[in-house]
Amino acid sequence: MGGTPVFTGTRVPIQTLFDYIEGGYDLNEFLDDYPSVTRESALKVLEMAKMTLTTEKVLNENFA
Repeated sequence: MGGTPVFTGTRVPIQTLFDYIEGGYDLNEFLDDYPSVTRESALKVLEMAKMTLTTEKVLNENFA
């Protein structure tokens, strides 16, 4: 199946979290506006993004 990645059990696109952060909002504001998303789920997404973006391979391919 294809489509936009969403938080499990919701219709909230994961991109929305990144849009909030990019717009200067904090995690609590996002969670207040999207109560169907759990704090645990949002933190998991942020941790996965952090791990993906800070691996040595990614850094070497994009910033070396």
